Amino acid sequence: MKELRIICFGEVLWDVFPNHQKIGGAPLNVALRLRSLGVKTTIISKVGEDDLGSSLLEFVNQSGVGIQNIQIDTELKTGTVKVVLDKNGSASYDIEFPRAWDTIEITDADKELVESSDAIVFGSLIARNTTSKNTLISLLEYAKYKIFDVNLRPPHYNIDVLVELMKKADFLKLNDDELNEICKKLGSIHESIENNIRFISEATNTQSICVTKGKHGALLFYENKWYKNSGYQVKVVDTVGAGDSFLGSLISELLNGHHPQESLNFASASGALVAKNKGANPSISRDDINEFLNSHS
Repeated sequence: MKELRIICFGEVLWDVFPNHQKIGGAPLNVALRLRSLGVKTTIISKVGEDDLGSSLLEFVNQSGVGIQNIQIDTELKTGTVKVVLDKNGSASYDIEFPRAWDTIEITDADKELVESSDAIVFGSLIARNTTSKNTLISLLEYAKYKIFDVNLRPPHYNIDVLVELMKKADFLKLNDDELNEICKKLGSIHESIENNIRFISEATNTQSICVTKGKHGALLFYENKWYKNSGYQVKVVDTVGAGDSFLGSLISELLNGHHPQESLNFASASGALVAKNKGANPSISRDDINEFLNSHS
């Protein structure tokens, strides 16, 4: 594999469960999975000048993800999210506002980092506040390849901003519920996932789109061809971070030139392995994913 460098931009935070708390945030989860797969990864974000921020920086640094572009806010606190799991392990979120990651500022170092990297990954939640949103839009002008991870977290989004970001992206990842909601708001009359993917592709001029379907797998529209994975059945502990691990694994494989179908299978296995473990970032190696694939072939 060639040596990739991918930048993740957005929230870093603590997921607070009823009985414990774990480090998370979708862009960070993606970065951690990319790093575990051998991709050189740095995250651009912001934490508070507090104990949670210090612990988060220490954890990310020890993981091998670069922290030199994580800013420190002397006024706002490090991000926290209250996570509630239902009986099936599916999560709902209460995301505190405002937090340090809402005010990421543009720097020359960030511009240079994005310009010298192979791709940037960003989500929709980071655009809930004007400061971080404007920084993101500025940085996208320097990016070679832009990957938009749509994460609809009510009430922290609106359709106009989503469309603006989708139009700037080269690659979109979203789940089937998010696809359905966005397409309805944009006036789609289609029912099938395939037709709505084409609808979004034409509406935003985005050529590559992946839609995850939970336990039913994922559908990838890539270079005008279709690829499908029907999912891997596992006993779900919780779904937190499964989609992030899926995305990190998928873009690691695709940008390294692997066949799209093999990349989709690899990503689906990665997401399934996360779902059968507790928390967003269980330790999973490339060998673990390949072993899982071999056992389910």
